Amino acid sequence: MHNTLAEFKAAIDQCRHVFTKKSADYGSAWRILRPSSLTDQLFIKAQRIRTIQEKGNAKINEGIEQEFTAIVNYCIMALVQVNAPADLPLQLTTPQALQLYDAQVNHAVQLLEAKNHDYGDAWRSMRISSFTDLILMKLYRIKQIEDNSGQTIASEGVESGYLDILNYAVFGLILLNKNNT
Repeated sequence: MHNTLAEFKAAIDQCRHVFTKKSADYGSAWRILRPSSLTDQLFIKAQRIRTIQEKGNAKINEGIEQEFTAIVNYCIMALVQVNAPADLPLQLTTPQALQLYDAQVNHAVQLLEAKNHDYGDAWRSMRISSFTDLILMKLYRIKQIEDNSGQTIASEGVESGYLDILNYAVFGLILLNKNNT
């Protein structure tokens, strides 16, 4: 029997640990990025995963797991940026950044619980390469919405896309971890 919520939280804890260390190194420099720049950064990370999957190896000493971790963290940054009040300062302390981080994780957990209620653990039968493809598809959709100044006719907005990408990346991390044990 699987405990999806516990596995999800364990994967997020790994991502949060990396975010915390990078916050110590770089501060909140990411706050200067517009959501569209974060979308492009997410695209670069997802495309690298796909390239590694297709070629079967990487020449840079960071693998797929590190890239999925980066995708989770960039999604959280993007969600913070999309939801940030106009008066949120560019310079955040690490505790302030982590408070914002945790608030977005809580939204992702709520989405996970709702979707797992409806879909069960269907994602466990998916291939990791499918998560990569779904992430790339969501990024193309987000880019289109951004190019349309955020206007949609029949679809959810960018925030929903970032949340889905975050969850797909966590699922990828869970499955990678399972495959490595």
